Amino acid sequence: MASVTSATSAGPAELTAELRGFREVQRLAYDCAEAVAAQLKPGITERAAARMQREWLRERGVRDWFHLPFAWFGDRTAFADFRIPLQFFPTNRELEPGMAFILDMAPVHQGFTADIGYSGCLGLNPVHDRLLADLEAHRELILREVRERRSLREIYEDVERLMVRQGHTNRHRAYPFGVIAHKIDRVKQRRWSPTLFGFGTQSLKGLASDALHGHRDGWSPLWSPYTFSDHPPQPGLWAVEPHLGFRGTGAKFEEILVVTDSKDPQESAFWLDDDLPHVRRWQEEKAA
Repeated sequence: MASVTSATSAGPAELTAELRGFREVQRLAYDCAEAVAAQLKPGITERAAARMQREWLRERGVRDWFHLPFAWFGDRTAFADFRIPLQFFPTNRELEPGMAFILDMAPVHQGFTADIGYSGCLGLNPVHDRLLADLEAHRELILREVRERRSLREIYEDVERLMVRQGHTNRHRAYPFGVIAHKIDRVKQRRWSPTLFGFGTQSLKGLASDALHGHRDGWSPLWSPYTFSDHPPQPGLWAVEPHLGFRGTGAKFEEILVVTDSKDPQESAFWLDDDLPHVRRWQEEKAA
């Protein structure tokens, strides 16, 4: 963890080699999401879409995962009636015209980890368009309040209040522990990289180690609404995923937020990359 923390102190103006490695795998994952989204058509299943993500990334050298790819279609993008973890796994739900979808993947490439979420729609869907537009305010709020060194729990509550003002429901509460984010780090490259319940064992070991050290030092690698997240952001890399729901439709983004120990507010926290599909969409809408 120390290597990531020290590497981030360079700030957003000039990324270190360490941060460039994380940015490259994050871009690789978003390239995969855009490529797979462009191939989706009516009748394709969530399982097929998840398989397309795995194959696309494996063709480009990915051999390990924080978690294997997910795909959710229709009301499953809002985690409708999700009660147990098994419901997150891809199903035989078929994509239909006008239906929203989310592609979510967390590849590890050359030891660097990314965890991304891509929201799209097969054709026109005004509800989905509104959800995507409303996510921009959450990206701004999260960055601002992390720079203010508010506690993770307080920021979580402010995100939820913003969702309510927008008329939406908080769907990341359906995730295990209700998390909106989790820490990520480097992963040792190994010739054999097994998975357990869809998660890479190497990444799970790293998260468990963070949880152990964090518990001892008074912080958690999970950003949740619970008391164990009642502390300021810990320096390092966080995969952040605000997830909105409205009338059976969900949308989110997920990307890496860099937190440092710098006293300069602009360098104390920053999004690793602004050249991402959802950010470009907002910029294009403003330009139009």
